[in-house]
Amino acid sequence: MRAPILAGNWKMNKTAAEAVELVKAMQPELATITSVEQVVVPPYLAVPDVSRLCSGTPLKVGAQDLFWEPKGAYTGEVAPNMVAEFCSYVVIGHSERREYFGETDESVNRKIKAAFQAGLTPIVCVGERLEQRQAGQTDSWVAGQVRAALQGLSATQVAALVLAYEPIWAIGTGLAATDEEAERVCGAVVRATVAEVYGVQVSEAVRIQYGGSVNAENAYAIMSQPNIDGGLVGGASLKAESFVAIVAATAKAKGLA
Repeated sequence: MRAPILAGNWKMNKTAAEAVELVKAMQPELATITSVEQVVVPPYLAVPDVSRLCSGTPLKVGAQDLFWEPKGAYTGEVAPNMVAEFCSYVVIGHSERREYFGETDESVNRKIKAAFQAGLTPIVCVGERLEQRQAGQTDSWVAGQVRAALQGLSATQVAALVLAYEPIWAIGTGLAATDEEAERVCGAVVRATVAEVYGVQVSEAVRIQYGGSVNAENAYAIMSQPNIDGGLVGGASLKAESFVAIVAATAKAKGLA
């Protein structure tokens, strides 16, 4: 069985001091749920303080992005080794990065390779816009994003990374894909595409998250689906009680609680 993984993407929320308080509030209860891998993904400036607080605990830390070059004149960017000093994970290709900051399939692929070279585990996001879904393009679009993201990676690398299916129309809207549709895309599209390129053994190893308005109320039903191995959680990860509830629901849904 694939180990479930829950990651809380805080986006552009929480000062360093607020981030520390949030982690302190959730750590005691999270420490009792050892069957689910847990990751918090704060803004860059909060990462060092959160990392120190999480050191020696099961709670892991991720970054929200990185740049593919190891150093240089790239004002405003953060190099992979800088991220790796504090983090185990890095989110790459989030729809907000693609939509607002010009992230492309090519840059996503370069960042994934740079993350692996630095010893980081990428959480790679894919997902369609509402107009693409309405036009019946969900499957081809998501499969294309998966293929482009994984281009040139080894089978070992693909098996080790995390793929996150995040339909753009469900992010921050309060709308979530139905349990059945989230499962269909994660299994029949994302996992099937990995199998097509890298084989069944790799596709069965890779962990796939669902993201998009996951909350304490819908987490159990979503996480009960066999091809959904966890979640990339946005707004609901900004409150200790809701993030803990989602982690606990995941453990229960996977028969690990």
